[in-house]
Amino acid sequence: MDKTHGKDVDAFIDALDHPQLAVIRALRALLLAVDPAIRDEVKWNAPSFRSRGHFATMQLRRPDVVRLILHLGTQKRSLPVGAIADPDGLLTWLAPDRALLEFRDAAELEARQAAVVALIRQWMALLP
Repeated sequence: MDKTHGKDVDAFIDALDHPQLAVIRALRALLLAVDPAIRDEVKWNAPSFRSRGHFATMQLRRPDVVRLILHLGTQKRSLPVGAIADPDGLLTWLAPDRALLEFRDAAELEARQAAVVALIRQWMALLP
């Protein structure tokens, strides 16, 4: 089943009791708009995004921030240093194959939208 704009993700988000619901919805919309190949589904108890493979998953554990983990799915490989240009310093590297973006409110996400889209496009270009 094609899960782009998936009803399962809609239902999951609609059922969330999270103070950052506006950020969650806006981040999902932004990610799905980056490329028509992006699909979403609920994986790891959060919205997760894929094209050729999973590459980004929201982390919704904290009430004060929405985190987006950029990863290489099941691929066990490291990205070369400098593979992602991040002139705004938005990424926090967790490991050579994972990085984190954080958003504390919808205004912050909106202000960083162009930079986030650029980061997502770069990340997707490195997917196998």
